[in-house]
Amino acid sequence: MKIYLDHSATTPMDKQVLKVMLPYFSDKFGNPSSIHGFGQAALAGVDAAREELSRFLNCAPDEIIFTSGATESDNLAIKGVVKALKKQGIKREEMHIITSLIEHDAVLEPLTDQEAKGMKITRLPVKANGVVDIEKFKKAIRDDTVLVSIMYVNSEVGSIQPIREIGKIIKNINEKRLKEWHKCRTKNRGEKPRPIYFHTDATQAVNFLDCDVKRLHCDLLSLSGHKIYGPKGVGALFVKSETPLKPVQLGGHHERNLRSGTLNVPGIVGLGEAIRLLDKKSREVENKKIVKLRDMLVNGIMKNIPNAILNTDREISTPSHAHFSFLGVEGESILISLDLKGIAVSTGSACASSSLKASHVLLAMGIKPEVAHNSIRFTLGKLTTEAEIKQVIKILPPIIKRLRKMSPEH
Repeated sequence: MKIYLDHSATTPMDKQVLKVMLPYFSDKFGNPSSIHGFGQAALAGVDAAREELSRFLNCAPDEIIFTSGATESDNLAIKGVVKALKKQGIKREEMHIITSLIEHDAVLEPLTDQEAKGMKITRLPVKANGVVDIEKFKKAIRDDTVLVSIMYVNSEVGSIQPIREIGKIIKNINEKRLKEWHKCRTKNRGEKPRPIYFHTDATQAVNFLDCDVKRLHCDLLSLSGHKIYGPKGVGALFVKSETPLKPVQLGGHHERNLRSGTLNVPGIVGLGEAIRLLDKKSREVENKKIVKLRDMLVNGIMKNIPNAILNTDREISTPSHAHFSFLGVEGESILISLDLKGIAVSTGSACASSSLKASHVLLAMGIKPEVAHNSIRFTLGKLTTEAEIKQVIKILPPIIKRLRKMSPEH
């Protein structure tokens, strides 16, 4: 039995998604920028997908920018806003950005790059459960803060961040500053106050949580196709109307001049279908099923394996995540042993499980480096079965026991 428990890394493509994509590889192969019939047939598929995303996110279709995935979306959000503000005459040294210590590298690395060029960055710590402290966030906001980028769900431990609360705080600050500026009746009341823009990487949230951008009060939101049973190589960035954004990829006039490059039509069509299948009712049904299986896995591991630490707080996480540290055993050894038994898991984030460094997420949660190295992430999906979970519970304890006997620490 082959068992896949690494859904945060990628998901298997839904058969219905593949079905709607296939014609766009052959029959409807035109370039959507072309005005002839072939191009218009392809464009119709893109437009339909854009409508699906706008419905899901509760935004206007022209607020959707298609990209190659969440990494590009994150880079465009951060670099694009900074570039646009520079065009308005604001120097990098006059900009302050707030993020968290547990972000994906697709956010952390562009910010580090901006910091090297003079930008001021505040990286918020998280509590032991992997959640940003709202009070510390409030204290981090400054007069020169121009952007906040906080992920919706952490990919490693599954912790859900208080995105709506953060969005409301930013919205209230922006409204208060503008109101005070309007109240000042003198001719020298100064420049109009700069708003703070809010970006969230919702890559790991789309399958499980409400992503209504109006409810979240966000200005930019990133997502990816392959995390939601859609194709790889495609994603999207929601950009709220009037949010300043300049392209970082030049060479064409696609996506309202914000993202150059011939559109990945089959991928976009697949992304649209994957989103369409994520209606609220089916999402709630799948969530209940997955959380039941996740709890079965957690309870089975905790009962049968001594010195197993659950790093996922089930009260504030997505249904799919179960992140463990098995004391005295290297995570890589567990991963390889499980893989030899046909069970796929991960040792780290969705895109960096091959790294031998201790997870920056676990370290930010206060977990010691040696314990962080003992970690494995299980992430379940909509195709996970009870039989598979029972098989993992049966196979894992003897693996841990054997590896502990081999460990120098034993």
